[in-house]
Amino acid sequence: MSEKPSPLHTALSLAASGVPVLPLRAGKTPFGNCRTCAGNACGGRPNMKSAGPCRCPRVCHAWAAAATDPAVLTSPAWMASWRRAVCVAYHPGAAGLTVVDLDDAAAVAWAHETLPATRTVPTTRGEHWIYRGAMSSHNAVRPGVDIKSTMSYARYLGLGAGTMTALPDTVRALAVKEPPTVRPAPRSISLPTGPGSGKCPHRTPAFLERGIAMAEQRITAARTAIHATVYRTFLAVLSTHGRCGCLTDTHITRLFTAAQAKGETLRHCTDAWTNARTTLGL
Repeated sequence: MSEKPSPLHTALSLAASGVPVLPLRAGKTPFGNCRTCAGNACGGRPNMKSAGPCRCPRVCHAWAAAATDPAVLTSPAWMASWRRAVCVAYHPGAAGLTVVDLDDAAAVAWAHETLPATRTVPTTRGEHWIYRGAMSSHNAVRPGVDIKSTMSYARYLGLGAGTMTALPDTVRALAVKEPPTVRPAPRSISLPTGPGSGKCPHRTPAFLERGIAMAEQRITAARTAIHATVYRTFLAVLSTHGRCGCLTDTHITRLFTAAQAKGETLRHCTDAWTNARTTLGL
């Protein structure tokens, strides 16, 4: 009987094929922040959501630390984690993949009835269905079903069986959620327009459209610190247009859609919008 390969051996094999990997500790969770990064002192994201500007050489930030470079994977900083690792995880989105995580038998049965066949990998309680193509990650898109792709990690559980197929629209559709209806700021707190200035200039269609388009572009162009970029962009839009009542649900939907396309959840969008309004006293 052949000996099971070590997590590091498995990780190096995956990395050689272009799949970014990271070690998981007991409990199948990422390693927590080192002392340098504890308490978000490094400037990265708390709770290992994103590496942000952190340049720590350790495996501190879950999916954001996943690597393919064998020099990184076998560096002294990482070897301490590999010695304690119980299994390997990978960042599907960075490998151009999406994992539909089916958590129980009912979810697996639903997948067989609804989704196109692809490569499947057995898990402890269900299956991973793996498709070619990346998308934003979302938890609980339906009972027992999570989507793991960008800004997420998945456990490596073997090669599985079946031929991997392209990411279908049926999976992408699972992540589409209607943004919440956000009421425009009350007209009673509109900014004064000044004597003789007439109609609020923010209501000029070209001015407002240019502002929303620039906000969408700023979010879309972000490569790091996505959460912070979304919040700052929402804050900028609201500081300019939030008091005159010119923002409509259509404008807000465009901003939320741009943020969700970068991997933000609906909850994060709603929180960022609410926090921006609170900061500005709206």
